[in-house]
Amino acid sequence: MSSLVKEDLEKKLFKPLSQNLYEFIQIELSVQDRYYLCVSVTKNEEVKIIIVKHYRIGLDEKYEVTKKWSLSDLQMIDGKEADTDNPFFDLHFKKVYSLEAYSCASKYSFARTVNKLNHAYLKKELQIVNFDSTYINDDSIWSSNNKDCLVLMRICFYAFNLLCLSLCPLPL
Repeated sequence: MSSLVKEDLEKKLFKPLSQNLYEFIQIELSVQDRYYLCVSVTKNEEVKIIIVKHYRIGLDEKYEVTKKWSLSDLQMIDGKEADTDNPFFDLHFKKVYSLEAYSCASKYSFARTVNKLNHAYLKKELQIVNFDSTYINDDSIWSSNNKDCLVLMRICFYAFNLLCLSLCPLPL
């Protein structure tokens, strides 16, 4: 489903703006409408963070840009609490925007993408706080292009270790 939404967003909104969509996550802003937080790169290699409203008129899907920032204006991403599984985070520009992602995994996916694009295009000091750095940094052994599998992979690793330890005979 999300790949279809990404294709539709690219075709109807980002390609006409001459931008490449790198990542989008669903965010909770209102009960009635659906919103996406998107990260894109322009032809001039400027990274943009955009909030898009998604709505329907009849059978046609429509997208409208409601907020737009440059990554160079982003000062910090605050994940609120690194030790709990929550979807809340703040984007610190000149003003602080409190957002709620659809899931904790999508919050981390957004932060990973912003971090990666920051290193690729801006190379500025961007603060990413209250996130588990194991899942944010590309130099981590857990990093992967398949971002949705990171947590599952770590759980499987720990389960396998527990299984091996439980099968080891205890010395007498």
